[in-house]
Amino acid sequence: MHFEKSAPEVRATYEAILKASRALGKVAVEPKKTSIHLVRESAFAGIATRKDALILTLKSAAEIRSRRVAKAEQASAKRWHMEFRLTSPAEVDRELRKWLARSWELSD
Repeated sequence: MHFEKSAPEVRATYEAILKASRALGKVAVEPKKTSIHLVRESAFAGIATRKDALILTLKSAAEIRSRRVAKAEQASAKRWHMEFRLTSPAEVDRELRKWLARSWELSD
């Protein structure tokens, strides 16, 4: 359902995110109507598919200052939602995996 209209790179990017997440420990995949949530005890990542990209939203304890951040939103005093637009599995690199790990840690 989520990947029906997406380019093959979008699915490959999702698989790279899933693999990196599962390397951290327990991860449940919860498909929703418009996105897919990756959950430890609570959601640590949200993935929305587009025709040629994924929109990955991660929890953060602080704003991530990087040109890779497409959107930053302060959700509460100690929580940020950081949005990344990914078009290739190669973008699930060391830096992104570090941010993914921090988000996973916040969701225990």
